[in-house]
Amino acid sequence: MAETQQVDPSDQSDESGESGESRAPDRRAARAERRAARLARQIGAFAQRHGGAEGQLAYLGQSGTRIVLVGEDGGWGDLVAPTYAVARSAAEKAGLTLHESFDGELAAKVRTGPYEWKRMAGIQLGGRYGSR
Repeated sequence: MAETQQVDPSDQSDESGESGESRAPDRRAARAERRAARLARQIGAFAQRHGGAEGQLAYLGQSGTRIVLVGEDGGWGDLVAPTYAVARSAAEKAGLTLHESFDGELAAKVRTGPYEWKRMAGIQLGGRYGSR
């Protein structure tokens, strides 16, 4: 009869001497860093197209954090980061000026077009755009 020995998986480690559990936070951190860098590039591209940009971070709950962007020319857009920390890191990497809230000076810079006015009117009047 062959002898068998039970091994505790938490005691196992790879060749570098690290257990699989200790690498998980490192992987998450690296993934978050890559995501922040990608968002920073997108913020930079937006700023370049619109003559500069400012922004505001809006917490969405479990969905993540919205990065609201307002260009110097009044153009606007948004990106969604998986966490507030990733959104903040992306904004810092891109050199984005952040506002605490979306009111006053920042909101006054936004220029809306016919599509937005039509959509807002539809929502108010219970029209086609508001019934989705």
